Amino acid sequence: MTLKVYTSLLLLFLVNSVWTRTVRQVYDHLDPEHWSHYTSECPRECFCPPSFPNALYCDSKGLKEIPAIPARIWYLYLQNNLIETVSEKPFLNATHLRWINLNKNKITNSGIESGVLSKLKRLLYLFLEDNELEEVPAPLPMGLEQLRLARNKISRIPDGVFSNLENLTMLDLHQNSLLDSALQSDTFQGLNNLMQLNIAKNSLKKMPVSIPANTLQLFLDNNSIEVIPENYFSAIPKVTFLRLNYNKLSDDGIPPNGFNVSSILDLQLSHNQLTKIPPINAHLEHLHLDHNRIKSVNGTQICPVSITVAEEYSFHGNIPRLRYLRLDGNEIQPPIPLDIMICFRLLQAVVI
Repeated sequence: MTLKVYTSLLLLFLVNSVWTRTVRQVYDHLDPEHWSHYTSECPRECFCPPSFPNALYCDSKGLKEIPAIPARIWYLYLQNNLIETVSEKPFLNATHLRWINLNKNKITNSGIESGVLSKLKRLLYLFLEDNELEEVPAPLPMGLEQLRLARNKISRIPDGVFSNLENLTMLDLHQNSLLDSALQSDTFQGLNNLMQLNIAKNSLKKMPVSIPANTLQLFLDNNSIEVIPENYFSAIPKVTFLRLNYNKLSDDGIPPNGFNVSSILDLQLSHNQLTKIPPINAHLEHLHLDHNRIKSVNGTQICPVSITVAEEYSFHGNIPRLRYLRLDGNEIQPPIPLDIMICFRLLQAVVI
């Protein structure tokens, strides 16, 4: 289980660099005689590196409009400009685009021409962070793998906007203006291969409904969530990394075995209102509980197996896997209770 999870995460976070390296290797063999042709096609506002002719760098140029994109371009960098509109004309020849970075511009929903994004059939990565979007743009390319919309003004997710995005693995909506009402039971329908969902720094008071079943990473930091529904995580049986820092969780808002979930390896509950450590699973490896209201720690009570079993080396397979425990910012006084060390024999660091 753990090996499969980490293999999937490796693919998610390193695919960009692997892909770029592969493309670079291919074009290292280009004939230098062709470089002048590539340079002549390059928009005068941009930079076209001869060693990487698939890339077009138009970032930080003070651009107000997107220049005409040559047909050979796969990777388009337009971040940190003053672009307000995304129209079809600049992309007429750009039928091979895989990657567009439009972060830090002034793009609004009304500035995106209808259907322009969905016509980019080969697009895999779309970055629209730090713009002025008020809703998720639609329609989107069906082959999209990553969609980054952080730090906009998004308060609405149109019906069915994700329904055809079966290849999407990462959806980043953090630091927007999403309320609970924006996340309906069918909002994420169609995201069958989603691995990371980031809805941190919004205005949620409840756990979002109908999270895609294959989600591995769920980030919900900096909301106002008070309650974890009973059996909430049974609907997302593969969730491995769960972040709920800076919410309003109290002991009463967590079911008796709310976080006793075998798939969760990293659980972050910092800056909440807990007075005791909730029951955890023996598979958990990292637990963050700093800056709560916990006054004491009883290793016998929080140990996922009996202390007797933990003391028996012959039951090595049952020993809890906790390696990192953070408890600073509470009202706990050292030393660390001995039964904590007896239970969690794999502990490498305790912050108290």
